[in-house]
Amino acid sequence: MTADIDSIDHTVLITTDLAAAAARFEALGFTLSPVSPHHLAERPGGPLVPTCTANRCAYFGQSFIELLGIVDPAAPDPWGVHQLRRTYRGLLMTLGSRDIQTTADRLHAARLASTGIRALEREVATPEGARTVRADSVRIDAGHTPEGALQATQHHTPQYVHQPRYLDHPNGAVGLHGVLVVVPDDEIDEHEERYARLLDADVWIDGPKHVLMLRHGRVEIIAQSALGDVLPGHTAPALPLLAAHTVAVRDLTAARGLIEHNMIDTRTTPDGFYVTAEDACGVPLAFTQN
Repeated sequence: MTADIDSIDHTVLITTDLAAAAARFEALGFTLSPVSPHHLAERPGGPLVPTCTANRCAYFGQSFIELLGIVDPAAPDPWGVHQLRRTYRGLLMTLGSRDIQTTADRLHAARLASTGIRALEREVATPEGARTVRADSVRIDAGHTPEGALQATQHHTPQYVHQPRYLDHPNGAVGLHGVLVVVPDDEIDEHEERYARLLDADVWIDGPKHVLMLRHGRVEIIAQSALGDVLPGHTAPALPLLAAHTVAVRDLTAARGLIEHNMIDTRTTPDGFYVTAEDACGVPLAFTQN
């Protein structure tokens, strides 16, 4: 396992209607954090500026799903969220780093060019009063990530992110199980090799999936011809693509019952079930037994 990247920290869904996206995820059985506006800096210690985005998140203790809302389109957009929304039709993924400087150095050495380290702060409410979430991130160059935007993040204040009051979800969710990358059949070796370099991890074969295991979460790469076996009935809108994310739950039957009770259709998969892109804010959301 790499000394720096060791997890899928979170997945990101960009939306221009944060309230509607939040309502849908609550109907899917998630407890969400309150709205939190973003302030970003171009470098650690640099001046922080308000941005066009705010978020609401489903936290699981080690990972989370972020609903990233463009809430003030006229405000500064230092991380190019407007462009990301126009460019990618799937997920964004943030990898968890234990040492962001090591990650940045390794990515440069591997010729996976990045932005360098950028700082993020946002104020959140806690039972003890307002506190500031701090993290440093490295964006991997878009030329190396045709499937979707990737970055790595090191959290400095995880206790303000994964607050106990947000960790209990009606659907029994306990963590991000994985992210699915769908690629053309003749490119699977190329993408597998790139992710092995990016994550500094070995590749394991699990049926049609080429899996890179991390301490928390896994990246699953499949060929387009296998998509119907993994997500029956789904067609990827573009390739390659960060095409879906999977949440582990304590009780698969109970989670499915809650979602269907809320009038949201589900489809069976080999490992559980999934909710279609149309019903999950643009990207299929799968569920599997913890």
